[in-house]
Amino acid sequence: MADFDTISKTHARAYPMDFVNHCLDFDQDKVTFVQLITPEQPTIEMHQADMLIKVERNSEEVLIHFEFQTTDSYDPEMALRMAGYIIRTVETYRLPVYSSVIYLRPDAGRRDPGHYSQDLTKHRIFIEYQVLRLIEIDGEPILDAKPAGLIPFTPLMKRPTGVDSEEWFRRCVQTADSIDVPNKPAYLGSLAVLGNLIYDPETISNIILEETMNQPSIIEYWTEQARQQSAREIARENILEAIELRLQPDASQTFKPALEAIDDLQRLKQLHRAAILAENTEDFRQALETNEN
Repeated sequence: MADFDTISKTHARAYPMDFVNHCLDFDQDKVTFVQLITPEQPTIEMHQADMLIKVERNSEEVLIHFEFQTTDSYDPEMALRMAGYIIRTVETYRLPVYSSVIYLRPDAGRRDPGHYSQDLTKHRIFIEYQVLRLIEIDGEPILDAKPAGLIPFTPLMKRPTGVDSEEWFRRCVQTADSIDVPNKPAYLGSLAVLGNLIYDPETISNIILEETMNQPSIIEYWTEQARQQSAREIARENILEAIELRLQPDASQTFKPALEAIDDLQRLKQLHRAAILAENTEDFRQALETNEN
């Protein structure tokens, strides 16, 4: 899961205005890029937002927040997570915030209400955000517009009526291959990795081999990404198993979100050893916080 999340954030940070211009309904307002904001290092209790962009909208500085989510979030639920991100962002930067969560998997986000609410007399809370499910976004206008930041996500978008899945993936690859980017193999490899959420590996490799000029390097990139993803997933499973067996059976769910955010395989291996050696959950919590700092 972390690989999909990492690729999403990498493209959003490389092409922030593609996401602003195509994901937010600002109509004809003049919106100009100011800067990317890097939040402070997160802790276990307070995760950082995936993407925070400062822009000027009609000469007023505002913040654009994007959160990438591969699957549904239950602990905590997405509405509560988004409310936390929004409130902390407003408190820290004292600017208006436009907040959105982008769901990658076609089956994710269906039950996300798009708001957090508390309906208590004289203590009402209502915090709203935008829910964007890629499967509900028409992909054809995106292919036509060719925003470099969004093209790798088009295999996950809604395809035109009458176009089957293989033909749609082929069009996505063709469009991506036509775009001038600094590292074309990595760019197309990102499309392949994201496409792996819904397409089988054989279909992806066959179409890439047929449609691109950089066949070996792209397949090599994709294969290496898949190998690293598998190794990280195994490492996380080993850590969670050690926590369940040695510490508390339900403690693994407490640490799971923080572990899913870690991409460094060596760091995961160190945490596996820490889970084996920990005498209690607090020992492992300290090891995790030490590795994050």
